[in-house]
Amino acid sequence: MISGADFYHVMTAMVPLYVAMFLAYCSVKWWKIFSPEQCSGINRFVALFAVPLLSFHFISSNDPYAMNFHFIAADSLQKMIILVALALWSNLTRRGSLEWTITLFSLSTLPNTLVMGIPLLKGMYGDASGTLMVQIVVLQCIIWYTLMLFMFEYRGAKLLISDQFPDTAGDGRAKAMPPTSVMTRLILIMVWRKLIRNPNTYSSLIGLIWSLVSFRWHVAMPAIIAKSISILSDAGLGMAMFSLGLFMALQPRIIACGKSTAAFAMGVRFFVGPAVMAAASIVVGLRGTLLHIAIVQAALPQGIVPFVFAKEYNVHPDILSTGVIFGMLIALPFTLVYYILLGL
Repeated sequence: MISGADFYHVMTAMVPLYVAMFLAYCSVKWWKIFSPEQCSGINRFVALFAVPLLSFHFISSNDPYAMNFHFIAADSLQKMIILVALALWSNLTRRGSLEWTITLFSLSTLPNTLVMGIPLLKGMYGDASGTLMVQIVVLQCIIWYTLMLFMFEYRGAKLLISDQFPDTAGDGRAKAMPPTSVMTRLILIMVWRKLIRNPNTYSSLIGLIWSLVSFRWHVAMPAIIAKSISILSDAGLGMAMFSLGLFMALQPRIIACGKSTAAFAMGVRFFVGPAVMAAASIVVGLRGTLLHIAIVQAALPQGIVPFVFAKEYNVHPDILSTGVIFGMLIALPFTLVYYILLGL
């Protein structure tokens, strides 16, 4: 049973996040302190410096030799189950499409683990859960976001083929399609170009490499470098939440995709994702607190990175925007309900 002290401890971790987000929202929506151009500059700083350094801080301080492979297996199995189910739906039904496969995969499997998950789960289940969230962040940055880029670029390649190689040319003869190897190479080149321009790629890889070295040979980071990083990473969490508040305030509507679509998206985010995670966790043998952590982290609000990708590639950005904004507003009661029910 959850005690009053436990509940207060969770609120102590959650409320400051929403205070930063609410102040940013008020600064733009009501107080008119920041212009859209200034908000763009703040968001650019957060994307290029604050969040990558925050990610580096958590990943570099995580012991990769003490990772919980059962927990990682449960998280990976959840994503694979959903991805396979969506792939079958996309290929075997008329209503299925690659665009919806990408969107539903984002909604159901990619929560805001770095910004919301680490402080929230620490408040609920202690420091050990924060370490588990860092492990999820590593996989998100290195594997799952890369897979997202690959699917987006694959979609772009298919559209390019349909434009450049229609079924019939002007003389009625079919144009020759490019070899599969050529298209695969084109997609991989585009994904690589996106990855090398993403600062989170560098922060994740460098953080992982440093953690492998430092925990293997017990090497401490030089104090000058550590303090240079921490002076920005310490502000990264607050700035990330502040940036989310600015983003919310700049949108013309909180629900940009229609009420029925928004309700469907929230159902996928807060019910389907946690349900599949619960099943995957039980399959790999998670029990007790680890099972609770796995389910609660799957019920976190929508991650911001999938929305950035969706906006860049113009694949249902209105749905992902609603997932980020509306999801942040209702995440508090949903995660608390999961926490309380699992603690009974």
